[in-house]
This record gives sequence, C-alpha cells and structure tokens, in this order.
Amino acid sequence: MNADVAKQFEVLQARAEKVRAEQDRDHKIVIQVGSATCENAAGARDVLDEFRKHLAASGRDDIVLHQTGCTGRCSREPIVGVFVPGRMPIKYQQVDRAAVHEIFTSHVLGGRPLLDRVLDGPVEKVSRHEILYCASQRCGWDERTACGVAMEKKLRERGISPDEVSVSRTTCFGACGTKEVGKVSHLLVRPDKVLYRVADEADLDEIIQRHVIEGKVVDRLKVPGKTVGRKFFEIYGDVAFFNRQSRVVLRHNGVIDPTSIEEYFHYRGFQALATVLGRGDPQWVISEVTAAKLRGRGGGGYPTGRKWAMGAAAKDKTRYLICNADEGDPGAFMDRSMLESDPLNVLEGMIIGAYAIGAHQGYVYVRAEYPLAIERIDNAIRLCREYGLLGKNILGSGFDFDLEIRLGAGAFVCGEETSLIHSIEGERGQPAIRPPYPTERGLWGKPTVINNVESFANVTAIVNYGAEWFARLGTEESGGTKVFALAGRVRHTGLVEVPMGTTLAEVVSEIGGGAVGGKGIKAVQTGGPAGGCIPAAWLETPVDFDTLAKAGSIMGSGGMIVLDETDCMVDIAQYFMAFSQDESCGKCTPCREGTKRMLEILNRVTGGRGTMEDLDRLRRLALLVKKSSLCGLGRAAPNPVLSTLEHYRDEYLAHVVDRRCPSKKCKALVHYEINAEKCIGCTACARNCPVECISGTRKSPHVIDQARCIKCGRCFEVCRFDAVTRT
Repeated sequence: MNADVAKQFEVLQARAEKVRAEQDRDHKIVIQVGSATCENAAGARDVLDEFRKHLAASGRDDIVLHQTGCTGRCSREPIVGVFVPGRMPIKYQQVDRAAVHEIFTSHVLGGRPLLDRVLDGPVEKVSRHEILYCASQRCGWDERTACGVAMEKKLRERGISPDEVSVSRTTCFGACGTKEVGKVSHLLVRPDKVLYRVADEADLDEIIQRHVIEGKVVDRLKVPGKTVGRKFFEIYGDVAFFNRQSRVVLRHNGVIDPTSIEEYFHYRGFQALATVLGRGDPQWVISEVTAAKLRGRGGGGYPTGRKWAMGAAAKDKTRYLICNADEGDPGAFMDRSMLESDPLNVLEGMIIGAYAIGAHQGYVYVRAEYPLAIERIDNAIRLCREYGLLGKNILGSGFDFDLEIRLGAGAFVCGEETSLIHSIEGERGQPAIRPPYPTERGLWGKPTVINNVESFANVTAIVNYGAEWFARLGTEESGGTKVFALAGRVRHTGLVEVPMGTTLAEVVSEIGGGAVGGKGIKAVQTGGPAGGCIPAAWLETPVDFDTLAKAGSIMGSGGMIVLDETDCMVDIAQYFMAFSQDESCGKCTPCREGTKRMLEILNRVTGGRGTMEDLDRLRRLALLVKKSSLCGLGRAAPNPVLSTLEHYRDEYLAHVVDRRCPSKKCKALVHYEINAEKCIGCTACARNCPVECISGTRKSPHVIDQARCIKCGRCFEVCRFDAVTRT
C-alpha cells in the first residue's frame, strides 16, 4: 500500500477512535432508538424525547442514548434496544411514551426486562448465553449433523438447559476464507460477542467446557477481526426475521449512528477506500467488481464491472459518476433506508467507483420526497470533506473527487438513466434513444457511469472481504445478496436481504412468515409497477435476474408484494397499469397511447363491461408496447397484464363472461343484499351506510335500495348476524 495513503488513513482512524473512546459506551448501559422515516412516522422521535426526560431525571451518568437507522422491521417499529454490559441484548417493539417509562424503570434501572414487550415476543425467559450457528450451505462442518444440532445435543447431555444456553440458527457471518469453505462451521456466542471457527466435535466440547462452564474464551478457535454482518447478529441474532437473512449491504442498519463518521470508521469504514487508493491501480478495482459478479441493483442487472470498464475506457477524460437514488416504485424503500441508515457506506462506494473510472465529479440524484435521506447524505458529504475524504488529494493519493446532491421532482421515468441525466441538466426528464450509451455520451455530453444506491453500497464489502467471497454468496451469474422490500399480505413486512438464488418461498414463508391470517398465498409481485405476478405454484423459483425474467417478471429495484386469495388479479393489473400510464413521460407513442388504451380495457373489464374481444385486444396491445417502447420502463410496463393474463386467465373470464369478481374486489361486479330471514332489525347497517340507501324499522328486516347503493361494503362489515350477503 502507498505509504502516504496508509499513514493518512491511520491518522483519521485514530482521530475517530479517540472520539468514540471518549464516549466510553462499551462500559455503559446503552438505550438504542431507531431513527429513520418509518421509525419517526411510528413515533420514534417522541420515544427518544421521553427517554431523554427519564435519563435527565435519573441523574445517572452510566446510561447513554444511541440513535441508529432503520433495521427494516417495519411492522414492529419503533424498536428500542437496551444493552447492559455482560447481559443479553434486549429489543422492544412498538414502543410508545407509556412503554418508555416501564422500560426505563423496570429494565434500565431495575434490571428486569419486560418479556411481554420483547421484539417478536413475548418470551418466557432470557438465556444466560445464546449460541448462534451458521446454517449456510458454505459451512461444511459435517454432512450428517448440522453444527448447531450437535452443539445443542452436547449441551443437553452435559445437563445445561435451554434457559442457561439456547441455540439458534443463522446465516453467513462472512468468516469463511477460500480454504475453509466446506470444511468448517462458525458459532457466535452472545452476549460475549465471540465468534468461533469449529472443525470437529472436539472443538465443540472445548467451547462448552471452557467458555460456557468456565467463562474463558477459547483463543485458538476465536475468529479475529470484524467479519461482515457480525455486529448485526450480535444484536439481532435471536430474531427469526433477521437471522435468516445475510446482511451485507444492510450490515450497519440498526447498528451505527448514521450521522457519526467516528462510528463508521470503527466498523471498517473507509478501509476499502484506503486499500484501493493505496494500491493505485484503477483496473484492479474494476477486475475485483467484475470477479464478484456484481450486477446493477437498480433493475437492469447489467454487470457493474463491465459498465465501469466502459467508463474507464472512454476517450474523453472528463467523466462523471452518478448515484441513482430516484426510488419511485410503490412499496419500495430499500434505497431510502440505506441513505438514512448508512450513508457513508454509499459515499465510500461512490468514491471507489469514481477512482476506478477516472471521474472527478459525482452527483447523488435523490427525489425531494426523501427529506431525511437528503439531510443525512448531505451531512455525510460534509463529514467526508471535513476528514479530507472528498475534495483534493484524497488520503494523499493525488486523486481528486467531489460530490453534489441533485433533487428530483418525483417523476418515475427519471429512474431511467438518460431521463435522469436530462433532469440533472435542467431539462425535462425524458429518455433518449440509445446508443450512444451514457458511458460514451452522458451528462453534458461526457462519459457518465450511473449505478443505483444498492450497487454502490456493495462495493466496500467486495473490497474488504474479497470478490471470491462475494461471488460465492450468489448464483453462477449473479454474485452477492439482494435487498427486497417485502410488503403486502404477509405477516412480517420489512427489508429482507438474502443471497441471490434464494427462493421466493424462503423469503415469503420463512422470513415473512407466510400470509396474514393463515390465508393462502395467491401470487408474489416483484419488480415494482413494471414487474409481473408469479403464481403460488412457482414459489420455489430462485430469485435472480434471469429466473425472474423467465417467469414473466423482473427483479426491478427490489419491491416484493405478497398477494393472497382475497386479491383480484385483474384489479392488481389495473392498479399497476394506472400507475404506469400516469407516470408515462409521453415521449414515445407506444407507451403514451398503449398504456392508456390498456388501462381503458382493464377499466371496462373490472366495471363489468368487458368482452372476449377486449381480452384479445389487451394482450396484443401489451405485446406491442413491450416490443416497441423507447425506454426500459415502457417496455416493462405490460408485465403485470401479461403475467396475470397467462396465470389467471380464469379470473379475467369470470369478469367478462360471468360478470362477477371471484375475489369480490371489483365494486361494479359485487352485489349486496339483506337476507330477511337472518336480519333482526338491529339497524347497524342503516346507521353505518354512507349514502342512507338502507331502509327498515327496528326489529324488522331491512332492505337495500340497489339503485342508490355505492357498493362500499360497509353494511357487510358491520352486520354481526351474517344477514348481509355479498355475491
């Protein structure tokens, strides 16, 4: 490594560690509160304010408050963690002001955790120790018995109960080198934060005797350093929603303070940048990213290394780098979470990318609807400049690079590369014909490389932990992990990060917990409004760019919406087509006119006016728009229509032929009536009808005036005697 770069990095690292050491959090009780858009909307700011009041009133100086970003466990926010040195970390869910008082007085001051409020609880008891074992296929300790199963058996044979030491499975700790793959496994002992590498049963016996019973660390088996995702599992490893994931991009989410560069340094922050600048070889960076098989996470899936190589090979030496943070898919919030929870990681990835292609100016293009993300990325840029990590002569390497933020007005089409470039230039966000591609002629006519937030967030992990390790996480064609925003009719919603090639069933059923209320899953819609609907029968489909395309959908930026048996697939297609039609930029005729005509047909079908000719016309139009639209957004817009026509044609036929909606979602095809034999005249339906179309006297059967009924379904919802029928 270049001596000047190494020296300057060590100085900055020491500066950051000094600030962190002065805080002395490792020896204090830490109360951690999530702080991101979703957390704040759920009341996290009020919770933090209440903790401040309690802390001030207590007069204690051994208790500190710590803010982090979003863990991604959306339906359980606000999430609060209480970390007492030497004790198991406890996380609480859906905390409000009233809960703050209980947590502070009982747990923080009294040492008695509130087991009924624990995240994904309640639990009956907190174990003295918990051993997390890697269940990844790459850990090959023993083909016959999983490492964790053997460990649990040995513990019970020694008379050590689950109340004392519990054993749970998790995924990759990122501790396997090339030589260890398939030969060893790994165990993380909490709360001692010790990671062990084990090769046989004798290693397990030694850990039980020396660590569990005698309380001594087995140094010969201890894995040194800071492996990827390890800190996250130290905190959240007991939660099933998290320990089935592989946290690479999201490894700092819910762990570090996104506004603190000192904390980022502590968790290997800017070590990748120092490595790259120290080597002084841009081509090495491109080779590593290529070997890692990183494909663009914005939706297109274009190999990142290949794109960087094209940018670096451009004849014009004035080059630009852009981070596409224009996340516009309904239900998608992956990029926002990364910017709000770990902005410095994204910036470090951008600086490395700029060095690789020879760019000296970069832009973060983020939509203005993300005020907190903008605030935190702006703060991160300021901190980087203050530490000399942006600007002139970064780390004494001679490399100059700086960043600016550009705000988008929320046009969905600006997620497309050429539209985004036009927007930055001050023009209307509309796509351009390609070629030439942006790597040849982009921003202000200069070579430009554009990647999305998640793509840049992967770069530091590739450099720090190795391209070969990253490539092994995924499939033959797509390395690494993918972050999904799991939403819809699933028990556990939130951000899910899993290796490429993980099946839909694992994401939806194992991590997501299956459909809400025990209902059957009908389909999974991936890829945002331009993605297709994959039927439940195909849930064993591995998730990567190629398999999803073959299934009639796309990866997109990572939206994943679960639909159950109560959803109408025609209505779903109509919803997404309405979005695409509204967001069409209007530049090309196929998208501008085709999406409008398709939406009109879908409106007729859901309105009970559709014909068989309409279905044929709908399919022909969809294929035409898919083939002839100018940009990728227009070409993908018909996917929801084509996939539902293929897999759920029976529902379309029910709407057209039988004039009924099997799921009873399309209002025009739903009929409400009161059964006179069951109606007792309680008047609940009449009192709740918004248009007063229900008549009848008390204790006498009521009647619905069908001419005035707006089919809102309120009467059906409030009737306690099943007297209102819905057909």
